[in-house]
Amino acid sequence: MAPQSITAYFDYKSPFAYLAKDLAYQLAGECNVSIDWLPYTLNIPEFLGDVETRGENDWAKIKYLYMDARRLANKRGLIVRGPQKIFDTLAANIGMLYAERQGKLRPYHDLVFERFFLREFLDIEQPAAVQQVLQECGVDASGYPDFLAGAGREMHDRILAEARAMGVFGVPTFVWEGEMFWGTDRMDMLRERIAESA
Repeated sequence: MAPQSITAYFDYKSPFAYLAKDLAYQLAGECNVSIDWLPYTLNIPEFLGDVETRGENDWAKIKYLYMDARRLANKRGLIVRGPQKIFDTLAANIGMLYAERQGKLRPYHDLVFERFFLREFLDIEQPAAVQQVLQECGVDASGYPDFLAGAGREMHDRILAEARAMGVFGVPTFVWEGEMFWGTDRMDMLRERIAESA
């Protein structure tokens, strides 16, 4: 019997989704479940307010969140550099759907997250840069531009609409048997639920 699946929503600009990635791989291996990774492209102004209209409390929250992400990353030997601006990760998120179709999701996933948070070697907003990463991962990326403009965009938008209808509002969000778990700090609870249903 095939292993049951966790649905995992992520966005490449989220430091907490980055920090959850390897923990999710580990959890899946230990619990004998698979992971269905799906993009959830965050609308940052909707989530944290427009840069122009953010108040003191908004900025304090954002600064704290990145400080917290860096502390968690440092404990694991990872680097999380703060944002230079509000990034549009649509091209990279659709790139993941393209990589998945060619059986290269994990190498693509790992490389995009790592390069984005090092703030080196990857302009995550540029389709040409995403195409280069796909090629580095052994993907035939020649069809990526058309996929980005057509079927990939449609798939992305459908995934996003379905997630929102389910109540997903941020990343990382994990869904197990219809129950949502938001954030890396809920992964132990997710592990318990998986064990209970075994």
